[in-house]
Amino acid sequence: MIKASNIIKAFSDQQVLKDVSFTFEAGKTNLIIGKSGAGKTVFLKILVGLLNPTSGSIWYDKIDLCSINRDELRALRMKIGMLFQGNALFDSMTVEENIRFPMDMFTKKTAKEKQKQVDLCLERVSLQGSNHKYPSEISGGMQKRVGIARSIVLNPKYLFCDEPNSGLDPKTAITIDELISSITQEHNMTTIINTHDMNSVMEIGENICLLSEGQLAWQGSKAEVLHSQDYVLLDFIFASPFLKRLRETALKN
Repeated sequence: MIKASNIIKAFSDQQVLKDVSFTFEAGKTNLIIGKSGAGKTVFLKILVGLLNPTSGSIWYDKIDLCSINRDELRALRMKIGMLFQGNALFDSMTVEENIRFPMDMFTKKTAKEKQKQVDLCLERVSLQGSNHKYPSEISGGMQKRVGIARSIVLNPKYLFCDEPNSGLDPKTAITIDELISSITQEHNMTTIINTHDMNSVMEIGENICLLSEGQLAWQGSKAEVLHSQDYVLLDFIFASPFLKRLRETALKN
């Protein structure tokens, strides 16, 4: 579990986050959604410790992120996996080397132990046998799966995903959503996903945080989205005619 309490973030005289409190639950896919400029990226950076809040606190279970020292922060970060929007794979490294990189940086595992873990992660994302290919030799969807494999190679307790479906076709995006969701449940991880993808909201949104103008505007699950009367949520979720018709059909039933 990660708990954000009364988070305020200001840059000079601009307040980007305004007293945001939300609990991200373990074993669930927790989504941060909202329009561009709503404060999602700043919130995610504060949650992962890349930015300090102006005031408020972030709790990783019983650990206060804002008050720990450097060594404690390093230990906590070993429990965090990160899937970046642009994959952030090293072009000069093979798939295997990219996945192994966090173990090289943060562990003292033997070469044999590292190889076993790499192979297990490749199998988990259905990329067996791709060890020695380079990122340029595989598709965008496969690159995303390599990114997922790297993010879980240290068996993290917490997983952050920044726009995981960015640049993917709808079918591949669904595959990535299902993969993240199943890994979350298998390992009881606290997974936080920053997304604009409404398919993700309706497919895997178990615990949703909607930001609007730096404030928490709505919270709930995908099941509650279709029947919500919150105008800020409706304006964001059902912007397209197709989704509006979907909601109307659901309400009739």
